[in-house]
Amino acid sequence: MGRTYFVEEAIGQYLSDLSTKFKPYVTGLLIGQCSSQRDYVIRAVRTPPKEEQKEGNTSPSKLESIDEEWITAHASQVSRMLPGGLLVLGVFIIATPELSKDSQNALRKIIFSIEKSLTKRRLWKPAEEEVSDRAALQVCSATKKIVCRTYDVQDPKSSAKPADWKYQSALSASWLSLDCTVNVNIHIPLLATSPNHDLEKNTKNGLHRWSKQIEDSVFLINGQVKDDDTELLEGQKKLRGNTQYSTQISDIKVLTQLSQGSSHRSTATVQVCSGSINLKGAVKCRAYVHNNKPKVKEAVQALKRDIINTLNDRCEILFEDLVINEGPHKKICICSFSNKLCVRF
Repeated sequence: MGRTYFVEEAIGQYLSDLSTKFKPYVTGLLIGQCSSQRDYVIRAVRTPPKEEQKEGNTSPSKLESIDEEWITAHASQVSRMLPGGLLVLGVFIIATPELSKDSQNALRKIIFSIEKSLTKRRLWKPAEEEVSDRAALQVCSATKKIVCRTYDVQDPKSSAKPADWKYQSALSASWLSLDCTVNVNIHIPLLATSPNHDLEKNTKNGLHRWSKQIEDSVFLINGQVKDDDTELLEGQKKLRGNTQYSTQISDIKVLTQLSQGSSHRSTATVQVCSGSINLKGAVKCRAYVHNNKPKVKEAVQALKRDIINTLNDRCEILFEDLVINEGPHKKICICSFSNKLCVRF
């Protein structure tokens, strides 16, 4: 049995509008949330045209002209902007009947390209029960027929599986939002044995160690440590005169010094250092969780990943800004600044 995607009703109209404006084809991303029971699509985002397409008002006539690298870069930028709990869970293409035959092959390539790019940037590890299916939506611009299939991105040889595409109004209107603030003070030593200190590489190494602390941290929800499989809304009071629960949970504390992981000790080493990188500040995070009896582990996982992604993305933006200023061919080293670098958020 294939997966079922519950889709925000407004997306149907959005796709219909795109089908009349752009010929012979247009591509884009599907944004939403995966869960063990069902998947949700709450936004569709068209691939932005490249500069030369804007100026010349050109429209490629063959699917071979699809710029896989451009779509993948768009997915990376969109992924940076998403709050916790949301992800790029698929791609779509709206094409004329003549091009529809080859559309699935094009979508498959794009899906695996996007996953490869996002995995490369990722600091957290997917859970064992993680949903790894991604949607490939094909829409015929003439008949408006929709064909939805999925590919398992963990399996490079994965073949297409059929999936259901069901529209639903006000799909995310009563989703839960969770907010928390994490104080960051990461000290990254630079070894004296390294003559040149690559800023990005050293920072990434420090962030990897810090992300493991976040993944092992304890979350207090309304002052309590709750079991992973407990329903998130268990014990919550309903709003007066309403059958719905409050859609915001803001009393969340992150205890990074405690660990739920293995109890074995880590070994300490003494190393001579010639400098350091310090990342300091407060990171305010927000995550969204569906309202279909969400579990505590889903909420905690969404928040943890948003915390890690937020800091990682900010550092990446810093590196990109430095590359623009220093030049793409110049290696950015800590010696370009001083023996110490402090970045505040």
